Amino acid sequence: MNDLQASLNSVFYAENGYYKLNDFLKKYDPSRVFILVDNNTHEHCLSKFLQKIKNEIQTEVIEIEAGEEFKHLQTCEGVWNALSELEADRKSLVINLGGGVVTDLGGFVASTFKRGIKFINIPTTLLSMVDASVGGKTGVDLGNLKNQIGVINQPEMVLIDATYLTTLSSQEMRSGLAEILKHGLIADESYWKKVSNLKELDYSDLDKIIEESVSIKGAIVDKDPFEQNLRKTLNYGHTLGHAIESYCLTHPEKKKLLHGEAIAAGMILETYLSVQLKDFPNEKLQQITEVIKSMYGIEEFSNDDIKQIKELMKFDKKNERGNINFVLLEDIGKPVYDVLVPDELIQKAFDFYLNY
Repeated sequence: MNDLQASLNSVFYAENGYYKLNDFLKKYDPSRVFILVDNNTHEHCLSKFLQKIKNEIQTEVIEIEAGEEFKHLQTCEGVWNALSELEADRKSLVINLGGGVVTDLGGFVASTFKRGIKFINIPTTLLSMVDASVGGKTGVDLGNLKNQIGVINQPEMVLIDATYLTTLSSQEMRSGLAEILKHGLIADESYWKKVSNLKELDYSDLDKIIEESVSIKGAIVDKDPFEQNLRKTLNYGHTLGHAIESYCLTHPEKKKLLHGEAIAAGMILETYLSVQLKDFPNEKLQQITEVIKSMYGIEEFSNDDIKQIKELMKFDKKNERGNINFVLLEDIGKPVYDVLVPDELIQKAFDFYLNY
């Protein structure tokens, strides 16, 4: 088993996760442990986490600002400087305690500091538990362009503790649910039906749902860790979704969308494209649109908004040789990747989305 595959088997849950973490700390014996937090997880999650650490190790806390708008190289530079000033060495360990911004940025910082030090992800949002913290993607945004700078590098382990979710707003929970819905649509119709029927997330069901979602992503990443083919399917809803998220992030007159809210819109749009280009069943498009609309509503976009969103798609990481490559569905659980979409169909997709 190679290191990538071994790392994908290093996702642990709840109390077993803390046992594995303490065992790792004892065996690795890091020179120093740096805990990266944002201002939210510093306040709501750090003390709970520290109570679970049984080893007497020297820890330093590094805090960054919360929010996607701070996921950039300037923040990385601040963390790199903090690590240097606090005398981090190549035997140091970074623990990323937070949502997707913290795990993405923290993993990138650790992977590049002194050409790479070990790191562990402890996701505290539903989105980061089922998506960002698992699979080894690290990185930051370049201006308003999502995740343009980064590397694929696996954490030593991922510790998922659903009790951190009690600190989240319902909006943040909905954002994470979008990635769970996506996993169902690309991989398993029975799983899609189960999670799409959740009118309200029941915390007693979350542990099982999270494990199933991580299992779906892990199985895909295991087969294609560097996104040469199959892993592209995890970007379903993201070609348009990322462009929408980037556009709203940098236009003050637009409501800033959380990642999952933008991906929810992207999934409706790209399911419409699937009907037009891949004979996806129209009745399932209606069902999917109803489910997503009931949870997320519909965002308003003018023709000028749509024009600028389409321009942003040119920077999607799946693109090759100037072509914008989409992930579409032939059916639920049957994704296809590297699909070219005519420009006029993208406009029709927005017309469908806005007028449904």
